[in-house]
Amino acid sequence: MFHLRPPLPNWALLVDWRAMAKAVREAGRYCLSFTAAGLKPELAAVMARTHAETGNWKETRALVLERNALQTRSLASAKRLETELRQRLQLLSDEQLKLLAEGSSDDRLAMAWLAVLKRIQLTVELTRDLLLDKLEGGDALLRRSDMTGFYEASEQQHPELQALSVSSQQKVRSTVLSMLREAGLLEGKTSRSGQLGTVQRPSLSPQALALIGDDPDLRAGFLLKPKQRRARR
Repeated sequence: MFHLRPPLPNWALLVDWRAMAKAVREAGRYCLSFTAAGLKPELAAVMARTHAETGNWKETRALVLERNALQTRSLASAKRLETELRQRLQLLSDEQLKLLAEGSSDDRLAMAWLAVLKRIQLTVELTRDLLLDKLEGGDALLRRSDMTGFYEASEQQHPELQALSVSSQQKVRSTVLSMLREAGLLEGKTSRSGQLGTVQRPSLSPQALALIGDDPDLRAGFLLKPKQRRARR
């Protein structure tokens, strides 16, 4: 015998709709807390190895903080750094975490950058819409004006970026630029003329390339073209 559930009261429906609307807004917002940690491939590898010991992230966090595995001067700094790195690494697959923990220095860089791409949409859009376009257009020189134009355009779609203080905006931009250099996507130093460096594809091992997969946004994050689908016969 079936029992029909009584309809939700109006106030409950209102709460449900508000929760859904909030979830939609949050899904479209940039993650801007990443300035708590740069790319940090070696520290990310330490966390990946610790996770291999524990098998779960709660115990990994406790062990990393207990050992001061991230080599910070204060517990507060350790907590901020651990939280940001963990939130990235939790998005990696078991195979990606294993390569991060056991791979070469290039592999660690690749997997740490992959974790950044998975968590920080801003980096996906920057590499896809600016760096890859410049590289494929034959203009590999990245200028400060290029980055300024990208951020100004992004602010139109992401008011949370515009709402940052000037110092926070500068922190976001400098952290992203530093990660691009460390990940091997940008070579050379900033010049007084406003040149930031030369865009280049990073060095990737066959294992890292395979683990990046077919996602066009993630491939663009490494300045790779989307894989072409084979035509059906």
